[in-house]
Amino acid sequence: MGLFTKIFGRRPSKADGGGIFSSLTAYSPAFTSWGGQLYESDLIRASIECLAVHSSKLQIRFAGPARSPLKTRLEKAPNSWQTWSQFMARLRTILEIQTTAFIVPVYDELGARIGIYPVLPSSCTLVDVRGEPWLKYTFTTGEVAALPMSECCVLTKFQYKDDFMGSGNGALNDTLDVIHMQSQGIREGIKNSATFRFMAEMSNATSDKDIAKERQRFNEYNLRGESGGILLFKNTMKNVKQIDQKPYLVDADQMKLIQANVFNYFGINEKILQSSCYGDEYLAFYESKIEPFGIQLSETLTKMIFTLTEQGFGNQVYCTANRMQYMSNKDKLQVSSEMLDRGVMNIDEIREIWNLEPIPDGKGKAYVIRGEYKNTEEVQPNAQQPDEQADDSAADQ
Repeated sequence: MGLFTKIFGRRPSKADGGGIFSSLTAYSPAFTSWGGQLYESDLIRASIECLAVHSSKLQIRFAGPARSPLKTRLEKAPNSWQTWSQFMARLRTILEIQTTAFIVPVYDELGARIGIYPVLPSSCTLVDVRGEPWLKYTFTTGEVAALPMSECCVLTKFQYKDDFMGSGNGALNDTLDVIHMQSQGIREGIKNSATFRFMAEMSNATSDKDIAKERQRFNEYNLRGESGGILLFKNTMKNVKQIDQKPYLVDADQMKLIQANVFNYFGINEKILQSSCYGDEYLAFYESKIEPFGIQLSETLTKMIFTLTEQGFGNQVYCTANRMQYMSNKDKLQVSSEMLDRGVMNIDEIREIWNLEPIPDGKGKAYVIRGEYKNTEEVQPNAQQPDEQADDSAADQ
């Protein structure tokens, strides 16, 4: 029994023979894998890994009164093979490379849902089964599985032509070509630097046959064996010159433009990539690239896990992260002091900002409010404060 059977169970596919599901556009609702070409560039892989690592810090939370067995399992881990951080990182990597990511339910032998898993099919087609859209997955192993779209979770990027799938990363093809040619130029430059080429003119050669013999003789006497490291030329050769081949390489300014193009495409910068960004800069990165991913994942998982009735009772999935951990120590101290004494945050929440464990026995759940802060409902509009009454008494005397 392999991973395919572990995820999809032994249920037979009910989508065999189903027609293509009709979409609003003439574009075929189908997904095809890019084959990993994008992930082979070191700069692009580092950019995608950066997004995946930061996305893996998101925490999955469940709200609402529903206590289904699936919800109980998901509160601990998404499936039997991954932690939530591994799940998030792989899901974000697939989404960035393919611009479409699929999450499918994991079934047990009885057909009950026991988890969720991010799959990477070689292709996926939206088919019509008795008027209901089904997702038909085809994997590189040749195995095929089909599930109702309502049971799956689909995340997309650059969704334009297709009503259901992302548009792919074709816009990066030109940049990939330049990066590939730059790498080839560097490799060829290293190879050529270890070779020597000369050009000489023979003064008494009468035929092509004589030139070929002289070339063979020169190679045998100078370039074979251990005869020495000096090249000797006969006096019949003149105008001996070394051929200096200089490979064309992209200069530093052009290379910065290539990097900027990749960074702009994925929405990161050099500081984010090198983990030297914090404070307001990190918050900007979080709100532009991490939070939208978390929102989309929260909404799609909510639809996948809970029915409309359960959602009506407030059951939902949401992703959260403690963004304040990336503030400077000065900013952390200011937030801690101002939010704690006003009762906005409790002690454990402040300790989390400083990467400290909660206080045992739930004692850190208490909210602390300084004495000079009062609830507005406790203050009478025209009532005099104690200090004001003392001043009035002194004035009467």
